[in-house]
Amino acid sequence: MTIAVLLTTFNRKQKTLACLQSLKDQQLPEDVILKVFLTDDASADGTADAVKNTFPDTKIFNGNGSMFWAGGMRNTWRQALTSNADYYLLLNDDTLLKNTAVFSLLQCSNYAKSKSLKSAICVGSTADDETGEISYGGRKLSSQKSWDGGSFVYSETEYVNCDVANANILLVPAEIVKDIGILSDKFTHGLADYDYTLKAKRAGYGLLIAPGFLGTCIDDHGNNWKSANTTLKERIAYLKSPKGLAYKEFLGFIKEHFPKSYPAAFIKLWLKTLFPFIWDKFKK
Repeated sequence: MTIAVLLTTFNRKQKTLACLQSLKDQQLPEDVILKVFLTDDASADGTADAVKNTFPDTKIFNGNGSMFWAGGMRNTWRQALTSNADYYLLLNDDTLLKNTAVFSLLQCSNYAKSKSLKSAICVGSTADDETGEISYGGRKLSSQKSWDGGSFVYSETEYVNCDVANANILLVPAEIVKDIGILSDKFTHGLADYDYTLKAKRAGYGLLIAPGFLGTCIDDHGNNWKSANTTLKERIAYLKSPKGLAYKEFLGFIKEHFPKSYPAAFIKLWLKTLFPFIWDKFKK
């Protein structure tokens, strides 16, 4: 059995090396082979050379410096398709895996197969190693017809179904990839993982969270608005930025998956931009 591990990185040499070391330390069944594919998006800190020297089996591809997360992951995934892997493991380069993480994901996949005729994407939850709280994983939406961002769902001992998931640790069976493809090119940075997991659910596949934390990853996103202390020009730039509110891409995401939420989403984006003091005062 072959698992193609997919990563993209930009100027995070030490974190990337630590992530790859945690991957190398995995306790795997004898018949499981990991093949690692990584896009280095023109890092200036020597990431590509460091990976090449420390983990020479890693297949490295070079970006142009403006691929962002979704673009880098798409490039990696396209290259990895030639491996004809049984699974594709999407992994953030700042995630540190527990040494049983991949084994737990495979157990999750086998559990899903035993309960259903269709395959499932398996989600690994991560803990913020500074707070111990869940940082990334699977979320449950309060309604299937409206977007509220959802809330994390998690269990130490049980497999849990969810509606949408982060791709910090995400195991996708080849069967699903053959059916729905890879991450959409509609997204530059974020949202691509939410879009992909929603599409998989819509196609009838499962989305299942493995028990326990499978790794650690700090949630470093901070507030998703610019404070009233910033200028309107700065706030509009953040509204349009792929690493900010990603205005056009977010509204496209809402229009495709939750059309009833479109008016509210449109208004909320502009309220955050024009009247950020509301969020400064009332939002944690």
